[in-house]
Amino acid sequence: MPERARQCLVGAMLLAIMGPAPFAANEGIIEEVLVTARKREESMQSVAIAVSVFDEESLRVNSITGLEDVALRTPSFTWGESSAADPNLFIRGIGTAGPSTFAGGDPSVVVMVDGVYIGRISGANTDLFDLERIEVLRGPQGTVYGKNAVGGVVNLISKRPSQEPEARVEVTAGNYDRINLRGYVNGAISDTISAKLAVSALNRDGYVKNADTGSELWDEDSTSIRAGFLYEPNDEFAALFTVESIRERESGAPRDIVEPGSFNGGIHAITDPDPLIVGGEDSYGDCDILGLTLQLDYTTGFGELTSVTGYRDTDASWGIPFFANQVTPTTIESTNLNDDEFSQFSQEFRITANPGGGNLDWTAGVFYFYSDADRFYKLIQEFQSFVPVLGGIAEYDQTVKTESWAVFGSVNYRLTETLQLSVGARYSFEEKEQEHSGIVIEGPFPPPLMPANQFIGLETTDDWDAFTPSVSLDWHVTPDTMLYASVAKGFKSGGYQGIPPDSLSAATPFDPEFAWSYEVGAKSQWWDNRLRLNAAAFLMDHEDLQVAELIAGNRVVIGNAAEAEVKGIELELLALPLPNLELAASYSYLDAEFTEFADGATTDNTGNTLPWAPEHKVNVSAQYNIEFDTGVVTLRADWTRQSKIFLEASNLTEIQDAFSIWDARVAFATRDRKWEVAAWGKNLGDELYRFNSVAFPPFGQELVLWSPPRTYGVTATWWM
Repeated sequence: MPERARQCLVGAMLLAIMGPAPFAANEGIIEEVLVTARKREESMQSVAIAVSVFDEESLRVNSITGLEDVALRTPSFTWGESSAADPNLFIRGIGTAGPSTFAGGDPSVVVMVDGVYIGRISGANTDLFDLERIEVLRGPQGTVYGKNAVGGVVNLISKRPSQEPEARVEVTAGNYDRINLRGYVNGAISDTISAKLAVSALNRDGYVKNADTGSELWDEDSTSIRAGFLYEPNDEFAALFTVESIRERESGAPRDIVEPGSFNGGIHAITDPDPLIVGGEDSYGDCDILGLTLQLDYTTGFGELTSVTGYRDTDASWGIPFFANQVTPTTIESTNLNDDEFSQFSQEFRITANPGGGNLDWTAGVFYFYSDADRFYKLIQEFQSFVPVLGGIAEYDQTVKTESWAVFGSVNYRLTETLQLSVGARYSFEEKEQEHSGIVIEGPFPPPLMPANQFIGLETTDDWDAFTPSVSLDWHVTPDTMLYASVAKGFKSGGYQGIPPDSLSAATPFDPEFAWSYEVGAKSQWWDNRLRLNAAAFLMDHEDLQVAELIAGNRVVIGNAAEAEVKGIELELLALPLPNLELAASYSYLDAEFTEFADGATTDNTGNTLPWAPEHKVNVSAQYNIEFDTGVVTLRADWTRQSKIFLEASNLTEIQDAFSIWDARVAFATRDRKWEVAAWGKNLGDELYRFNSVAFPPFGQELVLWSPPRTYGVTATWWM
């Protein structure tokens, strides 16, 4: 760890230990933030976990509409995507880019929606509206979350129905003919039943122009509906039923060819220096999601009993002109088409108790999960320069059924008035049954362009289990300062290749990965609750890390890197230095490398940096309110700086240089907070950075999906 990074961490912890100090008079204080990071409601400042929280108001004033906006503002959190149906989430350098598209793979960063584990990352593409808060837990969460949370957890918690009437309507108009309508209504149906309904509809033209077809690509047409019903007959029992439906349509995630002299889409290729002008065939991406959740809470004299039942169905399809280049004397074009159907059922029972209100409290539970993943993948290869034109088509049809169960528990014991010990453990068992076929529909191409041998009706089964303990010790040095140290183990189950090069690879699963995390941190509030500073330093050892690699020029497969080590620091600060002024900042430093990663042939990635792991990341924001007799003007600016990252393990290609993003917002709200009109802009510097990249070094070609360009608009909001 560099000396400067060490000094930042030591300084932050020393300041935290100092505790409250005199501060000038201020009209506001930092409000307490409640989280459910350990599946019980408690103050964020008392949880021995590095966690960032975005409440409903911060989501609104930051114009946060997707998890990519959350990632920009969160330490050690990076985001990418192959399409709308295939986002890639990385926390502290650990994530998923590849396995999420396979029927036999699992996400490394887990998304939870209202307490339900989302087994398919495409099923997490939920609209970030009607949310009470988002919690981002960094590092392995192997006890109360357990299943595959080896990188971290993103908790999405929607607003609960309430007896108090509430309504909000929001209309947004922006460039690229953006129209976004959002609204929700919340209130009582009877003395015991409350209900809510939230709707969001977005339509926007594409950012990218296809010069060959004339189409506007990477547009968006989405509709989200979330309804909830809460039954509370008394103070002891509550039943909450939530249903959500999401429909997304887009004209794909178009790839730009960035290497000089390369063709920008293949057969009908063009060459244009503008990265947002492409050629070739149009891409597409569609995703439909249905989610049902039933949560039952029952308070007894013994403890709190909770049942969470979840069902989720995701139907996603996308097509990408994946590879095209002039290769003397042949023009090669490759297109992949994907259809992915995923359904899941989960059930969790848990009990939380504090016997006699004493020094001991505990949580125990059981978890069951079943999923059925069906994925159809078609690979089309064409060699245009031959006469007659030669080509080949290969199809992969994979079904994976997963059954998993776990038992878990944690105990918190207050050793003294200021010192608490927490011990937890989870035992997980998982079995996967696979049916897979890989066949050549049209030839005559041999490998590596097509499977080495056809396999039809291949069936195989494997299972894995894991014991994942955790221990933490927290010390409340003062009422406003807490220091903690923790050790935790994470586990991610194995799986099967989606597009293997041959039958042996199809039948052989990749191994599970394990991680040990060692962390120390400080959480503090100073100066009469006008400044909050949280800091964490960590070391993570990963064994058999699952890594996606491109082989044979056209297929992504998963391998197990022998070992990886990630160490770093994270700082988060929130301050109210003057009346009506709010300042916030965060910083993360990552040193993430493969400590042993050789494939046994010619490639040795030992010592290389993990993909999607920026060494430095900074976010700074400022918000100032100017009060008038008629209302309040709010000025807000937000800046993010991320250092260079590698997008693949060799560190030779697919490199995203350092970039900065500026966002800003100016709003006027009436004093009674009934109306607000806001002008906003995102990525005001029009910075383009890689959301996804795939390189083909033999042909000197790299295909890049760029981030959205500058966007801006006006939003009018009405509250009841």
